[in-house]
Amino acid sequence: MLFDDSYLSIAAPSQGELRERGSRFLAFAYPLENEKQAKEILQSLKKEHPQANHHCYAYRLSPDPAIYRCSDDREPSGSAGRPILNALLSKGITDVLIVVVRYFGGTLLGVPGLVAAYRGAATDCLERARVIEKIIYFRYSIHFSFEHSNEVYQFLRNFQGKITTQTMEELCTLQFEIRKSAAHAMENHFHQHPILCYKATLEPHI
Repeated sequence: MLFDDSYLSIAAPSQGELRERGSRFLAFAYPLENEKQAKEILQSLKKEHPQANHHCYAYRLSPDPAIYRCSDDREPSGSAGRPILNALLSKGITDVLIVVVRYFGGTLLGVPGLVAAYRGAATDCLERARVIEKIIYFRYSIHFSFEHSNEVYQFLRNFQGKITTQTMEELCTLQFEIRKSAAHAMENHFHQHPILCYKATLEPHI
């Protein structure tokens, strides 16, 4: 099931646009890693579009739909940020920031019109993006004596653990990643085999 082991995001930035009764809504979507990056992108867009009336946005940084941030940027409450967020939620996409820049055209749209325009611009932007699936990995360290390397490597191969760093000395350390869906079975196997536990120690990364 999606979000148990993987989630959807976008591969690269994309742009969309919507025009409504003279107003222009320019939408920009970006892959996102953290809140600091979101703030930097927003500030950059404000510098690129200093004459725009509003810079509304929404972003998600977790597969959990309850974790998000959005802003109406002086538009009526709930008329901009939330519709942009709903475009993300409807596509099931996360780790993405969408900013919709509005140039006011002189005609008031009312709250329903704003909701439709901001969501429409955000949706257009996402439809132009290349959507990709990302796998959720858990990270671990395993410590062992060099003489037990073969058993440890076989253990990792059995569960398709991907080694990220390694230090091979008298006392060795491997850091590895494993798909979330396989992590529980891997831990159980490790702890239920006394010989393996005797030869190595396993630590999850928080």
